[in-house]
Amino acid sequence: MSWLQLPLSRRGLLTTATGLAVVSATPGAHAVSPAAVPTAQGPAGPLAAFTNPVLWQDFADIDIIRVGDTYYYSASSMHYSPGAPILRSYDLVNWEFAGHSLPSLDFGAKYDLNGGRGYVRGVWASSLAYRRSNSTFYWLGQIDFARTYLYTARSVEGPWNRHAELPQVYYDAGLLVDDDDSLYVAYGNTTISVAQLSADGRSQIRNQQVFSTPSSIGTLEGARFYKINGRYYIFLTRPANGQYILQSTSGPFGPYTLRQVLLDLRGPVSGGGVPHQGGLVQTQNGAWFYMAFVDAYPGGRIPVLAPVSWTGDGWPQIQLVGGAWGASYDSSLPARPVAPMTGADTFDGATLKPKWEWNHNPDNSRWSAGGGLTLRTATVTNDLYWARNTLTHRIQGPTSTATIELDFAEMRDGDRAGLALLRDSSAWIGVRRDGGAARVVMVNGLTMDTNWNTTGTGSEAASTTISGTRVWLRAQADIRPGAPRPGTFSYSTDGTTFTRLGPAFTMGNNWQFFMGYRYAIFNYATQALGGSVRVPRFDLSTP
Repeated sequence: MSWLQLPLSRRGLLTTATGLAVVSATPGAHAVSPAAVPTAQGPAGPLAAFTNPVLWQDFADIDIIRVGDTYYYSASSMHYSPGAPILRSYDLVNWEFAGHSLPSLDFGAKYDLNGGRGYVRGVWASSLAYRRSNSTFYWLGQIDFARTYLYTARSVEGPWNRHAELPQVYYDAGLLVDDDDSLYVAYGNTTISVAQLSADGRSQIRNQQVFSTPSSIGTLEGARFYKINGRYYIFLTRPANGQYILQSTSGPFGPYTLRQVLLDLRGPVSGGGVPHQGGLVQTQNGAWFYMAFVDAYPGGRIPVLAPVSWTGDGWPQIQLVGGAWGASYDSSLPARPVAPMTGADTFDGATLKPKWEWNHNPDNSRWSAGGGLTLRTATVTNDLYWARNTLTHRIQGPTSTATIELDFAEMRDGDRAGLALLRDSSAWIGVRRDGGAARVVMVNGLTMDTNWNTTGTGSEAASTTISGTRVWLRAQADIRPGAPRPGTFSYSTDGTTFTRLGPAFTMGNNWQFFMGYRYAIFNYATQALGGSVRVPRFDLSTP
């Protein structure tokens, strides 16, 4: 299937399916032996209830694993760099950033915004696994529907290194490390296959189709591969409203039997979609959970969590509340706090914290951190979508506010710097310097078409003169799903009193761009390179 057809395969069945979700059942004795690694230490609170979504940020195509008593969550990141973010938790509810599996998108010049652009390409549904025999994490994913890459690291914080480049295209892959240390990959769209890799993971030694999706179901993809109590399971999504599972009692190559896990199940997020495309995980005390995401645009795809029980013949069932995915459940694990997803960043280290991702690969010679973030102009353009070194941060939902302090003393004529709400339809507030003078402006009308080519570079909706060399810029975003939502902009000359600038910007809730809106810090030139700005502080807050 071509890339241009693929988005339709992921979402084209939204309105055609009917069916019933499974009901809860008594938990079975199905278990996976916990990984033989040291357990993390730290204080834990009492058992408590949790509410969905467990995290209101854009983390889609979930793969979730446990190593000892630590949970790791890998997600898609498309054209953002570094790629394949990894979150860490000790209770499945409180999550923090841990790292990225891909240090950069080293897959061609288009990911450098050099002669081409990688929007809605890059890191799609990929897989994260841990191999106990060599105490190594593995990330596997295909890029551009051309090749598959395998990256490895001894810890999720890195360093991550490219381990292998495979000529096969393992679309929406799930990586399994079997009990005998063999490596298997389940993958495919509608036609599901299993490949066995060599012991070193550098080549394919066997490949076999194991299942063909019935036409009555349509599309199945998003494979996650498990071995549980001697049985093999391939967990598959029906985009964007269903989840199915294949079971084999005869080995990784089948034959497999299919069962529906959920279809058109009412989700726990008002205005959001059906929970789907995630992974199963067992806690160290034997309980099972399913982490899925719901489409929740304009913010993106956000994770929700539900307990899972097992039938006597080895099938997982979601524990429902009133026939729906519960808005809350009792937790089986003590709560353990981690680093918050909101708060301030003063860019005090030489490297960026893993919550940050660049829009495409950055030019590393044109930025620095330590005592603030310095962005030197890296591109001469009048189009933000072509500007290198735009630094992005996921928006915290359901509503949040991002504020930056901007020192623009070193801007040059023609430079534009500020804070954007970035997606295929965008707007920003910032400083533009022309003729030796600076103004604060609000710009909207930045747009891309469905092939992600720029159709609008924006126009000024409001402006004001400013003196001095420092300004605070603020964007407020409402990303509650179900309808287009407003984003507003304001500025301050003292960091305390803010003045609204420009009309509300409407953030669209279409899904085709896949990623949700992000806050974005930028600085680009329209005339010549040489200027720079410094951002001493970034604040992300919720009401």
